[in-house]
Amino acid sequence: MCGIAGVFHLDGIPVDINLIRRMVDSLAHRGPDGEGVYLSGPIALGHRRLAVIDLSLAAKQPMANEDGSIWITYNGEIYNFKEIRHELVKKGHVFSSDSDTEVVIHAYEEWGTACLGRFNGMFAFGLWDEHKKHLWLVRDRLGVKPLFYCQLPRCLLFGSEIKAIICDDRVSRAINCEALAYYLALNYVPAPYTLFTGIRQILPGHYLLVDAAGQVQDVAYWDVVYREDEDRGKSAYIEEFNHLFEDSIRLRLISDVPFGVFLSGGVDSSSVAYWMSRHLDEPLKTFSVGFGEASYDELEYARLVAQSLKAVHHEQIVKADISAVLPKLVWHAEEPTADSSMVAVYYLAQRARQNVTMVLSGDGADELLAGYETYQAYYVHRLYTALPTWLRYRIADLLVNTLSISDAKVSWDTKIRRFLAGGDLSSEDAHAIWRIIFDQDARMNLLAPILDQQDVKANIVDLYRAVFAQTNARHPINRLLYADTRFYLPNDMLVKVDRMTMAHGLEAREPFLDYRLVEYIASVPPRLKLNNFYTKKYLLKVAMRGKLPSAILRRGKQGFNVPNARWIKQELKPIVMDLLSPQRINEIGFLEAGAVNILLQEHFEGRAENSHKIWNLIILVLWWELFINKRSLL
Repeated sequence: MCGIAGVFHLDGIPVDINLIRRMVDSLAHRGPDGEGVYLSGPIALGHRRLAVIDLSLAAKQPMANEDGSIWITYNGEIYNFKEIRHELVKKGHVFSSDSDTEVVIHAYEEWGTACLGRFNGMFAFGLWDEHKKHLWLVRDRLGVKPLFYCQLPRCLLFGSEIKAIICDDRVSRAINCEALAYYLALNYVPAPYTLFTGIRQILPGHYLLVDAAGQVQDVAYWDVVYREDEDRGKSAYIEEFNHLFEDSIRLRLISDVPFGVFLSGGVDSSSVAYWMSRHLDEPLKTFSVGFGEASYDELEYARLVAQSLKAVHHEQIVKADISAVLPKLVWHAEEPTADSSMVAVYYLAQRARQNVTMVLSGDGADELLAGYETYQAYYVHRLYTALPTWLRYRIADLLVNTLSISDAKVSWDTKIRRFLAGGDLSSEDAHAIWRIIFDQDARMNLLAPILDQQDVKANIVDLYRAVFAQTNARHPINRLLYADTRFYLPNDMLVKVDRMTMAHGLEAREPFLDYRLVEYIASVPPRLKLNNFYTKKYLLKVAMRGKLPSAILRRGKQGFNVPNARWIKQELKPIVMDLLSPQRINEIGFLEAGAVNILLQEHFEGRAENSHKIWNLIILVLWWELFINKRSLL
């Protein structure tokens, strides 16, 4: 895993070496093991290295082919690189290292852009072809690895993180109002948007081809295709799933550095840990995080799994004294991401890095195998909308007026109110609404100072509808899974894991996101994902029977959530009141201080559970201070 950056001057003017060096330096946390720069007239490529495969200097980047006509700066891992290399050697290619980076170069020489279809991995890279005078920017199928770019007049910049791009003073830090509205609604900024007007993300499964004339082709090279016309029976699906899942983990154990696994105590990470242990000749290293609160703590289950696997178990207890670390989280996330579990992953990665350089995680299973309550809610929604209108309104009124406010991880009050917000909509529109933090009216109140800018009124339902229109899936559950794989997975879950692990120079690998497994699960009948409208991730749970303790298979989803509702009311209250003070909000200029104050009053007086909204706003304010106001908070 690494950090990459680059500059392409379309007018032929040589790139300033000081610029590319500043860009590379900004990514030092992503690659503590070395750095490199390639500079040739109008093209510059930069690299920070985290050595995981082939630790020798022969694998140093940027890397070139034999005659120096192709150069690459590359971040990620191609897990099947040995098989591809063997095929290329038979075709006459000569290698000077044992790295997967060199395999990418020779694969491009042999097959051109079609080589992407052969890669099984997570990756983002920039490749310069001197003969064709074009720059090829690629992001992996599911968006595990990030890649940003900015088009200036006669210049294109790219990087693993936005920090590299804004090293160029020509890049505007003006806020993208449409992206701001999306952030307030979703807790994250969906690709291809960023909160910076001129900076974009390359979409998962896409590449850009940029030529010297300034022509930019945005090409989609992969998307998941659902096959819903056959049902081969439960046993056949379980057998094939186990085979692919185990093989995915086997491939991800190829490493020249020590490794372990993030273990939450849930079925996803526990399943990963089980198959890892089956392929190791030494005890597996497991890493868990706890908070000392029953509603949030999974340590007892993580210990149970670790004990059953005879693993060497490590734990980190997170305290509420996180006010000092919050700016660091926002700095590393750089796009504001208000997923509070980022705190847990940050500390977990910090602890793991003391013992290992690489970890596997269970991310991706929920979006592939129906692990969220929103999929169960689809069936409840169908029943609810079948009721007479008068009865629906009576039920809604009864629920809203009898539920109490709670500081639990996700209170029933919060769940019911979100469900009812989509009660009268179509199932797909309701699915979009259930993901929303600030609804349309709340966003308009918050953004009152800039309502004259049309993009502020961005519609989340329309955003989801555009994605639903792109899938060939017909079954409602598959359609919902597709939307979450396109939105929530790459823009929240994978951002959280990439940025928080790379903050500590730790590589994370996600075996559930092996594209072969993703494509296979797309062919599995929805009844084996969400069974009898109730049992989530049914296929995985049945596949792991007899392998994991039954207590792990029976329990519900929890994950690395943090007790932010209580923290905001108690330990973090001073920083909340400071960051969201009327003076600070007025200084920012795009938020309405009165609307923010009402949220705070309702929350602290116990009239509403606004912790998710408050967290959203404090992350946004910290982002503004760090990236727009350029205030040093670290």
